[in-house]
Amino acid sequence: MGSTEVQAMAAVQQAEKQAAAPWSVAAVEALMALPLPELMHRAQVVHRENFDPCEVEFATLLSVKTGGCPEDCSYCPQAARYDTGVSATKLMEPAEVLAAAEAAKAAGATRFCMGAAWRSPKDRDIEKVSELVRGVKALGMETCATLGMLEGGQAQALADAGLDYYNHNLDSAPEFYGQIIKTREYQDRLDTLGHVRTAGVKVCCGGIVGMGESRRQRAALIAQLANLSPYPESVPINHLVKVEGTPLADQADLDPLEFVRTIAVARITMPTARVRLSAGRRQMGEAVQAMCFMAGANSIFFGEKLLTTDNPETLDDVALLGKLGMYPRGKKPAH
Repeated sequence: MGSTEVQAMAAVQQAEKQAAAPWSVAAVEALMALPLPELMHRAQVVHRENFDPCEVEFATLLSVKTGGCPEDCSYCPQAARYDTGVSATKLMEPAEVLAAAEAAKAAGATRFCMGAAWRSPKDRDIEKVSELVRGVKALGMETCATLGMLEGGQAQALADAGLDYYNHNLDSAPEFYGQIIKTREYQDRLDTLGHVRTAGVKVCCGGIVGMGESRRQRAALIAQLANLSPYPESVPINHLVKVEGTPLADQADLDPLEFVRTIAVARITMPTARVRLSAGRRQMGEAVQAMCFMAGANSIFFGEKLLTTDNPETLDDVALLGKLGMYPRGKKPAH
């Protein structure tokens, strides 16, 4: 083992001695710098202490209101200011949404997530989404929504409707955020998460990697998530999907192993969270996805679309899990 690797391991051990929490950026970065076999081993140990290592949660994401968003998120094809070919639509009718939820359940999904391209919904929008939540809950599925920024009363209304999870990603480290988004402050995102927690709804919160950030900035994102009190129950780690017409369309590719390292440190720092492979799976290929599962990912978005971008098809996901000897949540084979 080289001197750099020895130093990285020593830095991790020192950080762990100093405090179990909070996680400093330096401690997370030191984890990321470990030799990959060591990092993967540590992630697997934590994963096995908290989950069945062969089980993967299937969640389906449906865009119930697409496009026309006034924000300037540099990665997003739904921003009205970018010419990406995405047309703005109205909120879907309840019957359409419930039909999609029923199909997702039949295909093996246990959580149904509804996304709407709003900066912040109006109260009348919350009433309509609450109706959708109640309908999906009646099918026996977990529910999740991502609707933009919420006020406290809106979060409580969704909680009263039975919403299980609210997704509101931090997207990046605080110091990198301003390079990606200027129409919303980082604190706005933290405020929404606070309203969701106060209402008693579980938090789904993660970020996007591959937007041009440094390894230290990826570590800072993970530290920010891990130091939320409590940390999110669900942590989606998205790989940038480069969409023509957005400012990040020509962003250089992230090294796939750097993505795997990000998954591993998310697992280690947030032991009981569902760490989800989200956007960008189509470009990863089976080998990288398999490494992510070994690094502690245990949830995927399942289905052919993620809001407006392609996702591996359902049968491909089932086939991959079969090759790996893994299975969907609640479907453990009898031996």
